[in-house]
Amino acid sequence: MTAEPFRSQLAALEQRGRLRHLSPRTGRDFASNDYLGLSGDPIIAQAVADALARGVPLGSGGSRLLRGNAPEHEGLEAKAADFFRTQASLFVANGYVGNLALFATLPQRGDLIVADELIHASAHDGIRMSKATVVFARHNDVQSVADLIAAFRAEGGKGRVWIAVETLYSMDGDMAPLSDLAKVAAKNEAMLLLDEAHGTGVFGPGGRGLSSGLDGRHNVITLHTCGKAMGAEGALICGSRVHIDYLVNRARSFIFSTAPSPLMAVAVSAALDRIEQASDLRDRLKILREDAAEAICAPLGLPAPRSQILPVILGEDSRAMAAAAALQEAGFDVRGIRPPTVPPGTSRLRISLTLNASRADVAALGQELRRVIG
Repeated sequence: MTAEPFRSQLAALEQRGRLRHLSPRTGRDFASNDYLGLSGDPIIAQAVADALARGVPLGSGGSRLLRGNAPEHEGLEAKAADFFRTQASLFVANGYVGNLALFATLPQRGDLIVADELIHASAHDGIRMSKATVVFARHNDVQSVADLIAAFRAEGGKGRVWIAVETLYSMDGDMAPLSDLAKVAAKNEAMLLLDEAHGTGVFGPGGRGLSSGLDGRHNVITLHTCGKAMGAEGALICGSRVHIDYLVNRARSFIFSTAPSPLMAVAVSAALDRIEQASDLRDRLKILREDAAEAICAPLGLPAPRSQILPVILGEDSRAMAAAAALQEAGFDVRGIRPPTVPPGTSRLRISLTLNASRADVAALGQELRRVIG
C-alpha cells in the first residue's frame, strides 16, 4: 500500500512517454558535456596519480568547516581566483550545489531576483529556497529584464536586484547578451549571477568563459562547473572576497556537505592548466561545429550552431524519444530531451559536439538524422 502512490505516478509518466531510465554509455558520443574530451586526459590523470602517490587522501573526512578543509582545496581556490581574475573562489561539490548556495544565500529578504525563464533547474531549486522576490524574464530579452526591475522599483521595492542567466544555455545552445545585461546591471546597481556551466573551457581567452570580458567587476559572480569541458568534477564560485566569505558562513549546501575529495581538487587544478593551453582543442571543436552546420543543420533547414550544443526540436515527446532510440540503435549516442527539462511542445534531440567524436562521425550522424527524421 505504501508504494502505491509512487507506482501510480510512474505509470502516469510512462503513459505520457516521460518515464526515465538509466542507460549505459554506448555508441559515438553526441550526448556528454565532455566538450574538449578531457575526462580521460592523461595529463590530468597523472596529476591525480602523483598526488595519490605523495599521500593526498581520497576522502576529505568531513565538511570544509570541520576537518575536511585540505591544502589542495585552498590551493585550487587561490589558483581559480587568479585564473578567472576575481578576488576569491569557493570549490563546491558540483554546479547544482553551487546554484543552491548562490540563490538560497546571497539574495536577501526584500531583494529581487530577475532570472531568465530558461535558466538551469538547479537555479530554480535555489530560487525556491530564497527569501527574495523572484520574477522570470523572457529568454534573452534585455528589455524584459529592465522592465521587471522598473516595475519592482515602481511598486516600492528598495532591495538589491540580482540578474541571473546562463551564459550559454544548455538545451538551446544560444548565448546570453552579456554586454547589454551588464549595462542594465550597472544602471540599476544590480548584481549579475552568471552560470558558465557550458561556456567554461570552450569560450573566452584561455577558456575562461563567455563572461571573461566582465573580469573583476565587483557586481559579477560566476559559477564555473568542472564536470563539463574541464573533464573533472565539482564547481567553482568566483566573486568578491566578501561574497565568498558570506557563502562560507551562510550557505547551508556548503556548510553541511562533506567536502569534495582533495584528489578532485588536484584534478581541477590540472584541468585549469589544460584549458588555458587548449586553443588547439577549441579550434578542433570549432571545426566540428562548422561540419555540423553543413552536415546536419543545412539539410534539416536549421540555423548554423553558434556553440557546441545543437538542438533539433521535434515537438512531441514520443517523436523525440523514437528518433533518439533509432539513432542509438545506429550507433550514435544522442539523447531525447522532454519536459519538464524543456518547455512543453519543444521535445528535442540534444546533439552535443565533443572531441570524443570525429569529423567523420559528424558527417555520418548527419546522414542518419536525415534518414530518421527526414
